[in-house]
This record gives sequence, structure tokens and C-alpha cells, in this order.
Amino acid sequence: MSEWLTREEALDRLRVRPQTLYAYVSRGRIGMRPDPTDPRRSQYRADDIAGLASRRARGRRVSAIAESAIAWGEPAIATTISTVLHGRLIYRGHDAAMLAAHATLEETAAILWAAPQPPVFGTPAPTGSLGEGRPAIFACLATLAGDGSASLGRGTAALHADAAEAIGALGGAVGAAPGDDPIHARLARGWSLDGDGAEAIRRALVLLADHELNASTFAARVAASTGAPMAACLLAGLSALSGPRHGGAGEAVTQLAEDAARHGASRALERWLDHDRPPPGFGHQLYPEGDVRAAPLLAVADLDDTMRSLRDAAFAMTGARPNIDFALAALTRSLGLPSDAPFRLFALGRAVGWTAHAVEQVTSRGLIRPRARYEGPLPASD
Repeated sequence: MSEWLTREEALDRLRVRPQTLYAYVSRGRIGMRPDPTDPRRSQYRADDIAGLASRRARGRRVSAIAESAIAWGEPAIATTISTVLHGRLIYRGHDAAMLAAHATLEETAAILWAAPQPPVFGTPAPTGSLGEGRPAIFACLATLAGDGSASLGRGTAALHADAAEAIGALGGAVGAAPGDDPIHARLARGWSLDGDGAEAIRRALVLLADHELNASTFAARVAASTGAPMAACLLAGLSALSGPRHGGAGEAVTQLAEDAARHGASRALERWLDHDRPPPGFGHQLYPEGDVRAAPLLAVADLDDTMRSLRDAAFAMTGARPNIDFALAALTRSLGLPSDAPFRLFALGRAVGWTAHAVEQVTSRGLIRPRARYEGPLPASD
């Protein structure tokens, strides 16, 4: 188990002012939890403090600054698309949680793409045997990427058109019915949902549309910086999304819920905490006060006893609140969606953000090519 320090111990080891300590916590640099013996006080993760103190002792060499920017560090790429600021998710000046109350994914795309009007994510009638689900999602983008045109030297409208075609095809692989009406409505038809279910899907897609420079978005931007076709940029993002530490986290939440149903929420959570692992579905580095994307979804999800007990037990044991992965798992259980629906929704919604970042990267004409700091052996000298 991790060692936790009091406020005074943390300040002494870092030799900083309280305001600096709180800034590190708000940026996700230092983990914090309520003191089990006095909830009015906080404790701070010793491992995080030791690592931060070590980096401060090394000084601010150029290489050290660059390395620290890779993992939850200082901003590394300038963008006008989205950011997380003071616990709010912002899409080009719009509060994403407020947009989710009324906007469609297409309207959100118009904002993130700075487009004059919402795109149409038309899904053609299926002509092959791809089916739907994760294999079909990868296959449809791979096919389009293989036939796509390079993105360099082309206008923004043409790039948006390529992306809209790819997102429409992606919608079919996710499960949307063919057509040109809003994609959340067609996805609801494909999943046999009523009007309330369609509204919940709409809300989820808007909240998932972008999230600053996350791992999958960075992968999409790297591909775009080489001039890759738009579908290839989306495929790069999808590949990064599929990992269990990103869009695949929903599967871990589902497993946790199944464990909680069999053994009780507290025991299920203890299995993670005993191995010094934060339980999936709770807490987020960028949202010390709670993931703002989760609340709008949980407001329309009918939590069953298992999910309700997990939510309450996790907060009592760690002080962490539900994040977007928990909310997607709760929505999946509430609406009776396919078991991999969290990943499908993530892929479809986030494709809009990948597109925005890919186009921004292409039009900047900059190649993303960092250097590695080699620490391996050198040839023997003569």
C-alpha cells in the first residue's frame, strides 16, 4: 500500500508553500485523499512527493522539462480546440457539460472543427460482412485509411469531408442504423432504445467528443503531422484508445461491478487497493473535485444496487468520485446496451475530436518528431 503524508510532512519534504502544494494537487501531480481519522484533513501520496522532489533537485534542464511534459506535465502543444480549466471541460469557449444538455454530436463537431455548419455523418447501408463491434470498428477505418488521400496540401473543407465520411462509416460499425439523420438517433434505433435512451446516447457522445491532449488525440496528431490520410489519423487515435489505461477502462469497471455483485462493493474495491492500484472508474488527474463529464450521464442513468454501492463505497474508502468510465458502465447497465458499448461510444464521440486536432496539426505544417534521450551502451572505443 502507498504511504500517505500529512500536510505538514508534505510541505517539509517539498519545501514549498501551501499554495504550491495545492497547485500540484490540482494539476494531478500529487495524489490526495481524506485523512481516514479526520475527514476534515487531507493526506498526500508519498511516492508522488518523492518523485516531484527528485525532479526539483535535478533542476530544470531542457531534457528534464521535455520529459516531464510527456506524462500529465506542463502543456506541450498549442491548441484552440479544447482544454480542462478549473475543473471545467471547454470546447472552443463552450462549456462541454452545458453543451451536452442540448447539442448533437454534429453540432458539437461544428464547434470543435470551427466549421460553418454541422457535418452529416451519413451511414450507408451495409454491403459486406463486417458486422459491428470492436473488430468492425478497426476494419472500417483500416479500409478507408488504405484508400485515403494524403492530408498535406488540402483544404480544411476537404479534410472535414473525408473525416465526416469516416465517422459515418464508423457509426455503422458501432451499431448505428443507415441514414443521414443525427447519429445518436440512428445509434438508438440500432440498439432498440426509446426516446430517453436516445437522449442519453446524445449526451454521452457530446461529452466524449474531445478532451484536450489525451493519449489517443496525441497519436492522431502525430499521424496527421506526417500528412497521413484523415482515416489513418482516426485509426491511430483508435489504436491508442483501445488500451486498458484509456478507452478500454470501461471493461475494467464492468469487471469491478461483476466482482461487487458477487462479493460486495467494499471487498471488490479492497482487492484493487490491496495491490496499490486505484480502482477503475473513480478519480481523474485533471478533476480533483470530480470528473465533470460523469455527472450529466449519471443524471440520466438509473443506477442499480451494485453501481450505487460501488459509488458510495469508493467515496468512503478513497474520497474519489465517479469518472466518465464509471458513468459509461452505469449507462450500459441501465439501458441494456452491448457489453462493449463504453468503448463504442468513446470511439464514435472522440473521432470528432481526433478530426479537429488532426486538421489543426495538418494546417500548422509542423512534424511531431521528439528526440529520445539514449541511456543504452555505446560502442567500445579503440
